Amino acid sequence: MAQPIEVFYWPTPNGWKISIALEEMGLPYKLHYINIGAGEQFAPEFLAIAPNNRMPAITDPDGPDGQPISIFESGAILQYLARKTGTFGGSNAREQAAVEQWLMWQMGGLGPMAGQAHHFLTYAPQLDPPQVLPYAQDRYRSEVNRLHGVLDRQLAKHEFVAGDFLSIADMAIWPWAILWERQEQDISDKPHLKRWLDALAARPGFATGRDVGAEKRSNAPMSKEAQKALFGKRD
Repeated sequence: MAQPIEVFYWPTPNGWKISIALEEMGLPYKLHYINIGAGEQFAPEFLAIAPNNRMPAITDPDGPDGQPISIFESGAILQYLARKTGTFGGSNAREQAAVEQWLMWQMGGLGPMAGQAHHFLTYAPQLDPPQVLPYAQDRYRSEVNRLHGVLDRQLAKHEFVAGDFLSIADMAIWPWAILWERQEQDISDKPHLKRWLDALAARPGFATGRDVGAEKRSNAPMSKEAQKALFGKRD
């Protein structure tokens, strides 16, 4: 029996990418919660795996050469898991290129822009003193809307993001796109995006993956300690 993959995780969109992929791929895994609000991402033992002090990260005891391997960055982890299992990465060179470009689109576009929207719309107003910055709010709200439009137009042509097959690109994009309400978006004019969101939400792997650690999420105002851990200046 395969040894479980060690997953260093917190229930955020980037964390969900990996739990969803592992569920969809049927790989055994063991969770290690990294409480980013408590600053656990700065612990030396975690930094040895993820030097950029961001989760998720994984350690696979059964690496490519039979030796353990540790990987950080959610996109790199998804690509690794797709190669390991021979699934969800595209079945030929053309499909692989499509998957990779949409994965990069998420890593360089939707993820960072939606993350900034979350920050300026939800977290910055909770700071002491509150930081309500209309320019930043409008900037990132508008950019997320533009990106959702790109996604809707792609999904008008295909069942899934990279084509008519489920891939790690869907697993990367869905966790950010599903939070459209928190990003103050209106998707009533994006029927293809809504169809895709609902279809993936109905998949057991996506539903189970998103629920991992759900009890640790909170909508309560962020404490000053958590604000410092997440947004404070560090070397």
